[in-house]
Amino acid sequence: MAQIPAASLPPLSTTVTGPATGPGILLAHGATGSIEGNYAELIPALAASGHRVVAPDYPGSGRTPRAADPLTLDGLADALVAEAVRGGLETFTLIGFSLGTAVSVRVAARHPERVRGLILTAGLARPDHRANIWLDLWLRLLDRSDYAGFAQARALSGLSAEYLNGLSPAALAAVLDPDPDSPPPGSAEQTALVRTVDTTADLPGISVPALVIATTLDALLHPSHSRYLAEHIPNAEYAEIATGHVPMVERPAEWHALIETFLAGHGL
Repeated sequence: MAQIPAASLPPLSTTVTGPATGPGILLAHGATGSIEGNYAELIPALAASGHRVVAPDYPGSGRTPRAADPLTLDGLADALVAEAVRGGLETFTLIGFSLGTAVSVRVAARHPERVRGLILTAGLARPDHRANIWLDLWLRLLDRSDYAGFAQARALSGLSAEYLNGLSPAALAAVLDPDPDSPPPGSAEQTALVRTVDTTADLPGISVPALVIATTLDALLHPSHSRYLAEHIPNAEYAEIATGHVPMVERPAEWHALIETFLAGHGL
């Protein structure tokens, strides 16, 4: 197999779970998120079904230090593959959420010999005007250290109206917590990376089984982004969940079921 190019990033803090001989899963989380925030409940379920799960945190998330230079999609993709190999995976299925969908597609383009499947949730090939407005707002609030405003912006862009309006006063206060330690330290760099994402040229070359999951109540990344991915990845399967941007918060059981059914159906 091809040698993994060295990435100019700090060492990624990576969790490895599940049997050493199980089929491989590599996780790619979203911008301003983390492995814990996006996949805390999914990881043990995958491990319990016999998968070997490698879960790296991007620079500035989890216990991974911030990067000194701007993040690039190629650099992040190569760094995740290096962690997968270090975790004992020669081949793997990628599960990507939000920014992680673009990272996953780029991994498939740069390291096709290692990728057995793709599961892409609430993703994008490139941001549209609406997404860029949200991203610019996030960056402006982070630059001003306006953590109360950032929490509000993330709540409005990340949660569906039904879910947000159904929160108890205590739960709403937790969502809107202005604690400066709440967003990962690398949130600005990760958000800036989303602004530059463009995997449109990568999609037609994907030849592995793929599942695209659209979040139909998503205010951050309109479901048309997921439909574009499904339409341009050859033979991709498509599913929808009536949720905002974060199905692991609003509808985790439904999300997990789609993932597990796809993996089992393709022997991944």
